[in-house]
Amino acid sequence: MPHLTGTFATPHATKYMIQLCKHWSHKGPAKWDDETGSVTLPFGDLAFAASGDVLTVDVDIKDGTDAATVKQVVDSHLQRFAFREGFETMAWSDTE
Repeated sequence: MPHLTGTFATPHATKYMIQLCKHWSHKGPAKWDDETGSVTLPFGDLAFAASGDVLTVDVDIKDGTDAATVKQVVDSHLQRFAFREGFETMAWSDTE
């Protein structure tokens, strides 16, 4: 199963993680606290960590889903939430 990891250096890591989890909770099972969160979406399972000034998301991509699409979905949502910081994209790394 393909795997992506994205990071975003921000002093608002916890805030954005909670916003993403709450926003996507109507699409699939979601849970969160102040340090971690998870959401199951049609394209994969997302695990979030808010540690200090860094938001990290690990995505296990479901078969048949394009990694570029997953990145675009996550990034576009963060662009809405983190617009005051001029957010554009997470720093992504791909692994199999």
